[in-house]
Amino acid sequence: MNAMTEPLLFTQGDRELVRFGTHPTRYQHWTLSVEGEVARLKLDINEDGGIKPGYKLKLNSYDLGVDIELHDAVNRIRFEHPAVKVVVFESGKEKIWCSGANIYMLGLSTHAWKVNFCKFTNETRNGLEDSSRHDGLKAIAAVTGACAGGGYELALACDRIVMVDDRSSTVSLPEVPLLGVLPGTGGLTRVTDKRRVRRDLADIFCTTSEGVRADRAKDWKLIDDHAKPAQFGALVDAEVAQLSKQSGRNGPAQGIELKPLKVTIDDAGYHYETVDAQVDRAARIATITVHAPRAAIQSTPDAIVAAGADWWPLKVQRELDDAILNLRTNELEVGTWVIKTRGDANLVMQADAVLEQHKAHWLVRETIGALRRTLARIDVTSRSLIALVDEGSCFAGTFYELALACDRIYMLDLPDSPDAAPALRMNAANFGRYPAVNGLTRLSTRFNEDEATIAQLQGLNDSPLRADQALALGLVTLTPDDIDWDDEIRIMLEERASLSPDAMTGMEASLRFPGKETMETRVFGRLSAWQNWIFIRPNAVGEDGALKLFGTGKKAKFDWRRV
Repeated sequence: MNAMTEPLLFTQGDRELVRFGTHPTRYQHWTLSVEGEVARLKLDINEDGGIKPGYKLKLNSYDLGVDIELHDAVNRIRFEHPAVKVVVFESGKEKIWCSGANIYMLGLSTHAWKVNFCKFTNETRNGLEDSSRHDGLKAIAAVTGACAGGGYELALACDRIVMVDDRSSTVSLPEVPLLGVLPGTGGLTRVTDKRRVRRDLADIFCTTSEGVRADRAKDWKLIDDHAKPAQFGALVDAEVAQLSKQSGRNGPAQGIELKPLKVTIDDAGYHYETVDAQVDRAARIATITVHAPRAAIQSTPDAIVAAGADWWPLKVQRELDDAILNLRTNELEVGTWVIKTRGDANLVMQADAVLEQHKAHWLVRETIGALRRTLARIDVTSRSLIALVDEGSCFAGTFYELALACDRIYMLDLPDSPDAAPALRMNAANFGRYPAVNGLTRLSTRFNEDEATIAQLQGLNDSPLRADQALALGLVTLTPDDIDWDDEIRIMLEERASLSPDAMTGMEASLRFPGKETMETRVFGRLSAWQNWIFIRPNAVGEDGALKLFGTGKKAKFDWRRV
């Protein structure tokens, strides 16, 4: 399937599926332009270009299709335009910057569609912050016109927000007063945690539907600066210049082409060149197998750039990320994911050594960033995640991070054939290369920040660890032997699949991030709980709910009981 020609929404048999690959030649809503160290992403939404029928995307409001384009555009800036240091978000419409998620789309959507849409859009915004923090790609929101709801949440994800002071432009989070729901992509948390808006002022802001103009918005820390229309261009240029100085991006003007992924989607699952996702819908289990490189990967900067999107670390990241998005969106009843690896662990370790050696090179740095964000996507996925370290596995380095992201790790013990037994191996990838959503390494999260244990593990270097050693070190959950393996894994998966998916989502989200919280863990914790709950309450989505009645002229009828 070719992302340059295929629609984002398509049918296969009696199923309606979403694909997440696209290309700038197919954008309906965003225009990407690059001038030296500055990229401009202009939002000019095609009202008739919704991913699903039944609503118009008026007032620069967006749906999933708009955000799929944004996700693609930001990735292209990262890899195809590595000289860019600052992204400027602009509007292509007068008097309206972005009014957020399309309300009529939300009113027509299923509960699952709404929640998954919110999660994907939030991950895209988290990705902007991740690139700024780790890779030096800065972003500025140049607000001209009304900036509301998810539009302001996009601005909040930028490093700087500047607004034209024309007495009509405003920022707002009107979801609570207008729709009876919460801002869906982290707005409440970013206002307090990132913008440092005082709690009482945030309370007023989030319960006021008409928005806040430039002068008060700056006083309340909702924006960074403002200027009259005649001076606004100069203000934006000055902000871009300042952000450019903070960026460490140093790539060439021309990067690599992100060629469309090669994927076959059929009744059995989603099949790529290095990743295979087999789906057993009757058992409600997906088995995701990630393959090691078949030979040593390119290890010099010139050879890495020449390989481009086919360089194995980038290829496996892009395919795994796409598989995760496909499974999350298209396979709602498949609640358990089994993660496997196959191939030569030595080749995985060699690939990790190349990533470590050349981590300052622009393409290697961006590839590490992409892997970091894909692993973080696994961290916050509302599925039961089980890693199986069995015969043929290669859970080494970066691949062991896949296991550490899981809720449980089962490792096969072969006491009578130790030379054939699978082994775990750790390296620098496990001690800081890929911080999780909570800002810690996954090993540090696993051991509740026990520094003595982490130091002991670092002292092992890259020694292969068999099942008994891994269990003693706490690196796996259980180690059935070859006699019991099949039965224990089957029973465990059957038991998992029998449990309430709602309870599993809540439990897993609570257990995955012990200890300290970050803005990101709070955002996802609240999305997994509060938004999920509010989206099914009659005050929001009932026949007389605020979201259902928006735009009809009728007033919502609330159940006034607090529960």
